[in-house]
Amino acid sequence: MNSIRLGILGMGSMGAVHARNVLEGKISRVRLAAVSDRNKEKLAAFPSAKAFTDPGAMFASGEVDAVLIVTPHFDHTTSGIAALQAGLHVLVEKPISVHKADALRLLAAHKNPKQVFAVMFNQRTDPRYRHLRKLIQTGELGAVRRINWTITDWFRTQAYYGAGSWRATWAGEGGGVLLNQSPHQLDLWWWLFGQPARVRAFCQFGRFHKIEVDDSVTAVMEYADGAQGVFITTTGEAPGTNRLEVAADRGKVIIEGLNLKWTRTEAPVAEWCVQHPKGFEAPKTTQRDTAFENTGGQHVEILQNFVDAILDGAPLIAPAAEGIHSVELSNAMLYSTFVNQTVTLPLDAAAYEKELKKKAAASPAKPTKP
Repeated sequence: MNSIRLGILGMGSMGAVHARNVLEGKISRVRLAAVSDRNKEKLAAFPSAKAFTDPGAMFASGEVDAVLIVTPHFDHTTSGIAALQAGLHVLVEKPISVHKADALRLLAAHKNPKQVFAVMFNQRTDPRYRHLRKLIQTGELGAVRRINWTITDWFRTQAYYGAGSWRATWAGEGGGVLLNQSPHQLDLWWWLFGQPARVRAFCQFGRFHKIEVDDSVTAVMEYADGAQGVFITTTGEAPGTNRLEVAADRGKVIIEGLNLKWTRTEAPVAEWCVQHPKGFEAPKTTQRDTAFENTGGQHVEILQNFVDAILDGAPLIAPAAEGIHSVELSNAMLYSTFVNQTVTLPLDAAAYEKELKKKAAASPAKPTKP
């Protein structure tokens, strides 16, 4: 096989972006062979691809080798399972599932190791976060002591939430800012720092908008080694902030804008703290700052990597198996608010699913079919 015949399921705004990227030749060795959506008008925008209103028919058609799933969140699980069972390679948009129990079901359907299964975590291509990850993994930064991430530049109006009946509802979307806007940052949190041991979150539902799900969140996370982190996100503040600050044994890193600023201590902080004779003197520091030109290859790079993994066996940037971690983090934050207490990880998937089903049953919205 010299090239991949790609099918895209879900031709909304993001599905159309992926389709245009393929048609414009931004990804090599792939052809847009088919598109699927229940809305025929959306299919008509891509006349060179075979059109399907039934995703199952596309999966069974023999027209595609791989599928990119870009549908409402609850459908990621059911369509992902169907595509895997049809023997296709699968790339699913974030989040891989709405909740941990569904994510486990989806991952369990991936039985054939020859099938490539990936998730669209395009922020993993960002050189700022790749650089920070290298500093952590090589030990240059030392043990992480504290993490603060304020990601409040997700501003959305009421008109945004009114654009689809499934948006910002427990039944249609399964959550709000944590599930829709922040999965990338929650994935990066796990990718950079690992999974915490405990989570205490304060989610506010419909604080800024007439919606039933979360649009403002403050969460505190604690690790087994005592490190702590605070994650703050909302769709109700403008102009908003995207600032990640990491305090570690060899200083402090701040990522904001296209800059990574490392204030590096000349001595390890833990060692200095117990050995230095002067009570108020901190270790001297030097600046190691890096300015980046862009945020990396993003969606195009993830899709290219997916193709390369199929054709060449290239290692995946974002294997689907790692997609469960951000789902678990968002679920834990919501569940902590539901039960008004600290939640210990790993999260009880069945307990969260039961709580979510209660909320979905009371939701006025109905899930949207792909």
